[in-house]
Amino acid sequence: MKILVTGGSGFIGSNFILYMMEKYSDYMFVNLDALTYAGNKNNLIDIETNSRYTFIHGNICNRDDVRNAMVGCDAVVHFAAESHVDRSIEDPSIFVQTNVLGTEILLETAQLFGVKRFHHVSTDEVFGSLSLENHEEKFTELTPYAPRSPYAASKAGSDHLVRAFFETYNFPATISNCTNNYGPFHFPEKAIPLFITHALENKSLPLYGTGLAVRDYVYVWDHCVAIDLILHKGVIGETYCVGGDSEKNGIEIADMILELLEKPKDLKIFVEDRKGHDMRYAIDHTKITTEMGWNPSVNFAEGLRRTVDWYKEHESWWKN
Repeated sequence: MKILVTGGSGFIGSNFILYMMEKYSDYMFVNLDALTYAGNKNNLIDIETNSRYTFIHGNICNRDDVRNAMVGCDAVVHFAAESHVDRSIEDPSIFVQTNVLGTEILLETAQLFGVKRFHHVSTDEVFGSLSLENHEEKFTELTPYAPRSPYAASKAGSDHLVRAFFETYNFPATISNCTNNYGPFHFPEKAIPLFITHALENKSLPLYGTGLAVRDYVYVWDHCVAIDLILHKGVIGETYCVGGDSEKNGIEIADMILELLEKPKDLKIFVEDRKGHDMRYAIDHTKITTEMGWNPSVNFAEGLRRTVDWYKEHESWWKN
């Protein structure tokens, strides 16, 4: 099988390629990445000379780039996206361009080329926000969309396009909506890598508002396993929610990181809250667990320890 991975030099995409290269010795991979600020070609430096791996520097919004990359591919796994909520609040336009228009170009090209499977990687943020009080309430595949940021709205738009291609053309697509990922190669603008790198340099760890907003977390390698299963066993036209069973608020995460690094708790500071800040996300992953036997295998304490160790050992990576 030959798989086109969009955004393969980013955080989750690079972990996915490394996971799949290790698992499937006869698979070939094409990585199409624009290498914007969060894409790092060095994430895959260990395989860049491997004959089963090809890197193409290109943009999913450029039809020629997409067509060149998709030649001969049997499947597409689509990670490429603008993904930082704060940046979407400052400038929504690039999020609409990349996440919506870029996805449409990929879908149209994949249909033209007769691609056999197209998996679209999305986010739990399309569902909006959950109550802090009702811990039994979680997002499922049937939760209505209610995006509350330009980023979430752009991802919701891309999800709807993928679903529309399936409904209109019987296009062989699947979608996954995943909770927050963490692990190696995570660009240090998101909370966990930001807190780790700041703590390593004895800088303040900024917490939005009260620091009580809750996110569910899944170790990136577990997410890669889920995508692999969906790609090979998922029912065409279906959506699968991927969660980590690890709900934590910002204060809890900051304190765990400071404890692992033996840093003082007073490095935490509280800053002005994010506009339209969603207070809680949580995923019910019953469907993928029941149908494919997937469960998160790395608990949060162990995953965070691995992640902290990785950033300690790869200072040159995150400082660049």
